[in-house]
Amino acid sequence: MTAELRIPTSAGELVLRAVQLADDLGLLTDWMNDPETDRWWALAGPPETTAAHLAGQLDGDGRSRPVLALLDGEPTGYFELYRADLDPLAAHYPARPHDLGVHLLLAPAARGRGLGALLLDAIAARLLRDDPRCTRVLAEPDVRNTPSVRAFTAAGFTRAGDLDLPDKRAALMIRPRPES
Repeated sequence: MTAELRIPTSAGELVLRAVQLADDLGLLTDWMNDPETDRWWALAGPPETTAAHLAGQLDGDGRSRPVLALLDGEPTGYFELYRADLDPLAAHYPARPHDLGVHLLLAPAARGRGLGALLLDAIAARLLRDDPRCTRVLAEPDVRNTPSVRAFTAAGFTRAGDLDLPDKRAALMIRPRPES
């Protein structure tokens, strides 16, 4: 992904841009300290906690990219786009080469408006379009996170089963490349 990706949606222009620690740390720390976010992400704490989580990706090998989502210029969410087939997750499901994964954190102010499904749909479609080697995009939200599972379903993902991961029981959500 380039430093910035623009995707038109029915709710406005979605811009995905690489997280910039110096500019985004305060906002992302605020979001991580939201009680509903912390319930699923478990990253509440001082800015150093968020910075440490981000550093693993920003300084990593490129397998996971943290991006900020802006809808018509408003920060709306944080996504982690990652190579699921190269992630420890691959040991828990029948991975295929070039599987891509997505983690979603919807900004507290953006919740309850149907934006999760809209953003996930736009992002999954773009990932599949931009990487012809990828045959599917997947996610693994906690099975108890009903709003997240619902958003993935509304975005064209199918629940393929449940996985027992080290930190949660996850719903394996898969969106395949559309048949031509």
